[in-house]
Amino acid sequence: MHDKRLENLASEFKTALDAQLSGDYGCEFRLPSREAAAQVCRHYLGLLFPVFYHSQDAAVDRAATGSRQYLAEMETLLREQLCSAMRFDRRCQGDESTIDIEDRAQELTEQLFEQLPELARLLASDIEAAFCNDPAAASHEEILLSYPCMEAITVQRLAHRLYLMGVPFLPRMMTEVAHSHTGIDINPGATIGESFFIDHGTGVVIGETASIGKKVTLYHGVTLGAFNPLRKDEQGELRRGHENKRHPDLEDHVTVYPNATILGGQTRVGHHSVIGGNVWLTHSVEPYSKVTLKDPELLILNGEPSS
Repeated sequence: MHDKRLENLASEFKTALDAQLSGDYGCEFRLPSREAAAQVCRHYLGLLFPVFYHSQDAAVDRAATGSRQYLAEMETLLREQLCSAMRFDRRCQGDESTIDIEDRAQELTEQLFEQLPELARLLASDIEAAFCNDPAAASHEEILLSYPCMEAITVQRLAHRLYLMGVPFLPRMMTEVAHSHTGIDINPGATIGESFFIDHGTGVVIGETASIGKKVTLYHGVTLGAFNPLRKDEQGELRRGHENKRHPDLEDHVTVYPNATILGGQTRVGHHSVIGGNVWLTHSVEPYSKVTLKDPELLILNGEPSS
C-alpha cells in the first residue's frame, strides 16, 4: 500500500513538473506552492494589524480603502492554493473528482476572512503581552516590526484556522515559512490562547496536539513535545493527528524558562506555574507549582596568569 502511494506521489510530481516546464501554470495538476504560501503569509501580516484598528466592528470587506487591493490579492492567492492543495489531496487518495473544489475553496476563503477581525484582536493581545513581559521592548512598534515571535505566532493562528477546516498541506506549509524565518516551530494543530509571548524564541518547538492557555510566556529553546508517540491502531498503523494526544497542555499564566522540555499528552502544567530552565518534565504539576533543577555543583579553577 505504501509503495503504491509513493508511486502515485512520484507520478503527481512528474506531471506537475512537466506542466511547469511547458509553461502551463494554469494546469489543474499544479501542486500547492511554497512560494505562494509565503506570499499569503506576507500579505496576511501586512494586512492584519490595520484590520484591527480600522474595521474591528465591521465586515472584513469594509476594511480601510488602502487595504482593499491587498485583501483581494491575498484572497486570490489563498483560493488558488486551496484549490491546488485539495486537488492534490484527492488525487493522492485515488479520487479524481474535482467538480466542487473551486466552490469549496471559495467557501473556505470566505469563512477564513470572516475570522480576520478576531485574529487581529489576538495579534493585538500578543503585542501587548510582549510589551508587558519584556523590559527590553522600547515600544509596541518595535515589537510589531522586529520581534520574531510576532510572525511565528500570527502565521500559526491563521494556519490553525485552516487546519481546523480540514485543509490539507497548506497550514503546515505556512507555519514552515514562519519557522524558516524565525527559528520558531509551531505546528498548525496546536491550540494557543490570547496574550501569548515567546521571548527571544530561537529553538522553540510546539507540537501538534499541544494546548496553551491565556497569558503564557515561553523562552528560547522550550520544547512542548511528544513522549513515546508511537501508538498504533488495530492495523498496525501510527495514530495520527489529534487522535493521538501526545503533546502537553499548559494552563493560563504559565511561564516556561529557557531550554525546558515538557513532554507527553497526559502532561498538564497547572495555571500560574513556573517551569525553570533546563527542566525535563514528563508528568503533570498542580497550579502555582515551581519546578526547578537543583543548583549544579560548579567547579571553578583559579589559575595563575601565564608569564
